[in-house]
Amino acid sequence: METTKRLRKVLIGTVISDKMDKTVVVRADRRMRHPQYEKVIVRSKKFKAHDEKNECGIGDTIKIRQSRPLSKTKRWVVVETIEKAKIR
Repeated sequence: METTKRLRKVLIGTVISDKMDKTVVVRADRRMRHPQYEKVIVRSKKFKAHDEKNECGIGDTIKIRQSRPLSKTKRWVVVETIEKAKIR
């Protein structure tokens, strides 16, 4: 009997809040074409992701992966930091 593991969704987004302990809020943008006007528009959605080491900061570009429910609203885990935010 063969068992297959389900693939989990992976998204790339920007950290917009890191004020919670071991949690970051990530905004993931997606580009879509408007159905009537055919103009390319950007839609975004916010996700809460688990950051075990509290290493992500505001403005960082990170990769998140879907996981089991960790709290009432947290269902994603930080996989890696793609780019650190530039210090102003």
